[in-house]
Amino acid sequence: MRPVHPTAGGEPVRIGAQLRSSRLAQGLTLEQLAGATGLTKGFLSRIERDETMPSVPTLVQICQSLSLAIGSLFAEPDIQRIALPEAPRINMGGTGADERLITPRTEDRVQVLRSSLAPHADGGSALYTVNCSVESLHVISGELELVFADRRMALGEGDTVTFPGRTPHTWHTGAAGAEAVWVLVPAAWSGSN
Repeated sequence: MRPVHPTAGGEPVRIGAQLRSSRLAQGLTLEQLAGATGLTKGFLSRIERDETMPSVPTLVQICQSLSLAIGSLFAEPDIQRIALPEAPRINMGGTGADERLITPRTEDRVQVLRSSLAPHADGGSALYTVNCSVESLHVISGELELVFADRRMALGEGDTVTFPGRTPHTWHTGAAGAEAVWVLVPAAWSGSN
């Protein structure tokens, strides 16, 4: 039996966007990166647009200048899909709320909760806090009122409010209920802890 040799994939390797993102995240211009690598701005620009593929030694040189592990350019991104019907139900303590965790339990950078809120649902009569740095609420449909210690905010379809985490608040819906998404940064809790 003769060995079968693997063939290269038909899709070109695209690393330009990652290199550009890394450069911009560090506040470097193409000119500064060119100075650090000894390459021309035009050549670096073509690499970032995936118009040309650098040699391995050149790629190593660019990655070293960006303090970027070369292997990270070729690593498969961790992409996870969660269908709403399969998302785990969670209990945030409110009444009349069907709340689901729609980000992976192990994700600790951000947590997204989808809430189906019945008519006259509420987050409780007492103000509560969530252990995160930033909390954002987006109303998909319906209306709800967000209550803080010093104010009340009526929110309708399409409205989004963002406030510092650990800010005491609660909420309640009217006769129509609401569909909403809560975003917590970083995740308030993680299933990996």
